Amino acid sequence: MNQAHDPENASASAMAVELRVLLGRLSRRLREQSHAGDFTGAQKSVLLRLERDGSATVTTLAKAEGVRPQSMGATVAVLEAAGLVAGAADPADGRQTILSLTDACREMIRASRAAREDWLFHAIQTKFAPHELAQLASSIELLQRLSDD
Repeated sequence: MNQAHDPENASASAMAVELRVLLGRLSRRLREQSHAGDFTGAQKSVLLRLERDGSATVTTLAKAEGVRPQSMGATVAVLEAAGLVAGAADPADGRQTILSLTDACREMIRASRAAREDWLFHAIQTKFAPHELAQLASSIELLQRLSDD
């Protein structure tokens, strides 16, 4: 049988489209709840990388994000001016600056996550019947498996 006309392939293809659209909508709803300010994608990416991986130099960040050091320098300058990132001399090489998140930034990230989790909590409580919660839990397990590499 031709795979293009195989009912299982057609069903998987339709699910892929529906899942992409659904996850996009859910992602937008979560972003609406975060009140994280008007950051660009590059700025958000740098903040989350510093949170996840720890302190780094502009050069290290540029390599990790796949941009030129000059571009990363401009992104970091905006974040420093906003009080979200602070630089300190590298103890091993005083010519380099090690960038870290400020306490204010860490609090902003924490509050943003808490707002999104609170929205999800209330949505789950109000939109699902008790028997549907088990289905939702199973779906979460399946989505975790889908996202694992």
